[in-house]
Amino acid sequence: MPSDRLEMSEHARSEGLDPAQVRLVVTVPTFRRPDHLIDTLNSLDAQGRGDDTAVIVMDNDADGLDGARAAADWLATSRLKGLVVVAHQRGNCHAYNTGWTTALAEFPALEHIAVIDDDELAAPGWLDGLLATAERTGADLVGGPQAPVFADRTLEGWRRHPVFKPHYSVSGPVPVLYSSGNVLIARRVLDAMERPFLDPGFNFIGGGDSDFYRRAKAKGFSFAWCAEAAVLETLPARRTEFSWLNARSLRNGAISAIIEKRQRPGLGGRLRTLGKSLALLMASPWRGLRLGFETGSAVIGLYHTQVAVGRLMAEIGLVNEQYRNPESN
Repeated sequence: MPSDRLEMSEHARSEGLDPAQVRLVVTVPTFRRPDHLIDTLNSLDAQGRGDDTAVIVMDNDADGLDGARAAADWLATSRLKGLVVVAHQRGNCHAYNTGWTTALAEFPALEHIAVIDDDELAAPGWLDGLLATAERTGADLVGGPQAPVFADRTLEGWRRHPVFKPHYSVSGPVPVLYSSGNVLIARRVLDAMERPFLDPGFNFIGGGDSDFYRRAKAKGFSFAWCAEAAVLETLPARRTEFSWLNARSLRNGAISAIIEKRQRPGLGGRLRTLGKSLALLMASPWRGLRLGFETGSAVIGLYHTQVAVGRLMAEIGLVNEQYRNPESN
C-alpha cells in the first residue's frame, strides 16, 4: 500500500473546545464547496448533541482554502465545536486520512468517528440513529442511505438508477459497506487498521472506502445498516447526463475488479476474477433488459453492461486518469 505522509496543518480551532469530553467526532472532507459546507455544518449542529461531540473539517484545497475559511468563521459562532485542518496533498483518501488521524490524536476519549460529505445534509436524528444501531447490533461499522436530492426536480426519475440507490433497505446486520458518505466507525476499527487507513492509490478513481471496508472485514470487524439514518445528497443536473452516468458505472466496475484482484493475488486469483468479469459481461444484456423494463429507461438498462466493461478495463490495465472518479468533475 502506498505511504501517506499526511502533509497537514491546523487552520482553526473552536475556543473552549475540551478534547477530554469528546467521544464522537464527525469528519467532513471538503473541496471547493464553501456554501454547501456551511449547510452541512448547520445540519450537524441541528443534531442537538452535547459537548461529547465535535466536528473536524478537512479542506483538501490548500491553494484556495475557501472551505477552511468558511468553516473557521462558522466555528467562531456555532454551538458545535471542533477543528479545521488542511490536507495539503490532493485526493479524497488524503483528506479522510487527515481527519481520522487528527481525531485519534486530538481526542483521547474518542469512541466513534462519523463521516458526512460536504454535498450532504444530515437528516434529523442522523447521529442518534447510527449510534443506536451500533449499540443494538454490536456492529463495528454502521452505514446509512445517501438519499439523492436533485437540484432540478424534473430529474427525480433518475433516482431509480443503481448509482443513486442505497445498497440496503432494511436496518440490521449486513455483510459489508461500500460508501464513506454516511458511516459510523468505532475507534477500535481504526486502532486495528494499518495506516494509511484509505489507500492513496484510490485517490482519483475512487473506491478507497470500499477497499478499507474489505480489509476491515478480513480482520473480523462487523457491519450494520441503519435505514433511518439518512443523509441528503445534493446532486447537480450534471450527474444525470449520460457522460457522467457512464463514467460512474465504468468506475464502479473497475473498482470492484481492482479490489478483488488485491484480495486474490496470484495466477489462480487473477483467473477467478477474470472469469467473474467475463460471466458478468455475458449476463449483462439480459440483466440490462430486465432493469430497463423495470425502470422504463434504456439508459438505466445499460448499467450492468457498463459495470462489466469497467471490470474488464481494470483487468487489462486501461483504468487511468481518463476514468477518474466522476465526483471530481
